[in-house]
Amino acid sequence: QVQLVESGGGLVQPGGSLRLSCTASRSIFSFNVMSWYRQAPGKERELVARITQSGTTLYADSVKGRFTISRDNAKNTVFLQMNSLKPEDTAVYYCYTWGARDYWGQGTQVTVSS
Repeated sequence: QVQLVESGGGLVQPGGSLRLSCTASRSIFSFNVMSWYRQAPGKERELVARITQSGTTLYADSVKGRFTISRDNAKNTVFLQMNSLKPEDTAVYYCYTWGARDYWGQGTQVTVSS
C-alpha cells in the first residue's frame, strides 16, 4: 500500500509556471514508473508525463518542451515542473503508479487564466 499526495496547484496566468509535487507515504524506489495524469472538465483523464526508475521520460505531445518530470527517490517525491502554461493546461492533475494495484493521488487543481 502507498498513499500519494499531490501539492503545488493553483491559479496562474498564461505564460506562468507551477511546480507540482507528489509525495508518497513510503519509498517509491520499488515503483519503476511514476506518472502524472490530468483531467479537464468534460474530458477523459490523459497521461501528461511519466518517468522510470532509470530516468527515462515520456511526455504527451501537448506538453513537450514545456513540462519536465523528475523524481527524488530519497524524498519519495515526484515533481512536475510546468512552464509556459496555457489555458488548455487547466485541469486536475493526478499522480499515479502501480504495484499490486493502481495507486492514484487525490489530485491538485491547476487553473491557467488571466
